[in-house]
Amino acid sequence: MKKTPHFTQIMTRKNWIFTASVISLAAVFSVYIFPKKSSEQEIVSEQPLPEIVEQEELVYGINVKGLDVVEGVVGKNQTLASILAPFNVPYQIIDEIARKSKDIFDVRKIAFNKKFTILTDKDSSLAQFFIYEPNPAEFVVFKLDEGEVYKEERPVEWRKVELGGEISSNLYVNMTELGISPDLIDQFADLYGWVVDFQRLQKGDKFKVVFSEKVVEGQVIGIGDIETAYFEHMGEPFHAIPFEQNGEKSFFDQNGNSFKKAFLRDPLKYTRISSRYNLNRFHPVQKRYKAHLGTDYAAPTGTEIRSVGDGTVVEARYTSANGNFVKIKHNGTYTTQYLHMSKIASGMKPGARVKQGQVIGFVGSTGLATGPHLCFRFWKNGKQEDWLKEKIPPSDPISKDNRLAFDQVKMEKMQQIAAIPYSKADGILLAKNNQK
Repeated sequence: MKKTPHFTQIMTRKNWIFTASVISLAAVFSVYIFPKKSSEQEIVSEQPLPEIVEQEELVYGINVKGLDVVEGVVGKNQTLASILAPFNVPYQIIDEIARKSKDIFDVRKIAFNKKFTILTDKDSSLAQFFIYEPNPAEFVVFKLDEGEVYKEERPVEWRKVELGGEISSNLYVNMTELGISPDLIDQFADLYGWVVDFQRLQKGDKFKVVFSEKVVEGQVIGIGDIETAYFEHMGEPFHAIPFEQNGEKSFFDQNGNSFKKAFLRDPLKYTRISSRYNLNRFHPVQKRYKAHLGTDYAAPTGTEIRSVGDGTVVEARYTSANGNFVKIKHNGTYTTQYLHMSKIASGMKPGARVKQGQVIGFVGSTGLATGPHLCFRFWKNGKQEDWLKEKIPPSDPISKDNRLAFDQVKMEKMQQIAAIPYSKADGILLAKNNQK
């Protein structure tokens, strides 16, 4: 009897290849559909798509996306209310934020010509933020929709400046040509006022000065005090060496003598003397020869007048000849008087104490005066004297105990001054080193 062949025995070669292929494919799919759970299982992880971060546009640290930026300056007599009125801000919100801000910034101090910025909604034009800059170093942010107020300060950099020049015209003109600010010129003139007569400088006189500039965002917004200085008048050198003695920092010359005097050299910051003490001057108003027992300083109306020394006010009033004036008794020896003021400073009345450099009034042309100026008068032991010829005793020189320490500081400062080079630039002798 013939046996029936088994299924696998009668399978053709072609069928075998096809079956094997199907089994292989099934095995491959089983790996993905039914993955193994062994510790060696291969894990396929999906990489997350990179997150797209929207770039912020910052103004005063505020993201201004969706906001319009409006910049301006405060006009004459403008207030917070009048500035914000065109930007749909209700008065009650302005009133509320004005009250809330008093401890941070009093809105009544918003001043003419100061910069402000308003951030408004692009769709409604409603103001969201008001930013005010009281000075270049800080700004105040008023968040109008929330009634929040805060103040921020910009980063400040102090930059050392070393500068030298030569007198070809006068101190003010030549220093200004070198980019020196009026404030520094005033410091320099006060420092050397009793050593050098700046009204009688010679062409070729030289100066050097070291100080620091206050810089915010690349803009110079102020200066520090003079750190050391040098002036050469008619070939004679005068170094100004800073040194602390008896708890007070002052300047001394290279021989250890103090620059400081009981009085400032001039009652105005650096200015022009228009008329000197003269016993036989032709009076411009009365049209006759008459003794001029004072020193006249020409200056614009409103220029600050300062007391040359500590003292007590003995008179502060108006007369037809003197105009508005203040008279100050400094001690048993010296008295000074300041005439033709446009206005006497508040607080100036008999018995009031004043300090050296304190503002006591403002230049004008009241009384017998043809134009704005200050007539400054000076008494010594009850007699009027020529202020410009008076020799005021200096403060104490360097003591013996401090001589060694002073000599070390002097050597350092003189080397620093000597290292500042002179070079010609556009007809001006100029040397300027900026250091961070």
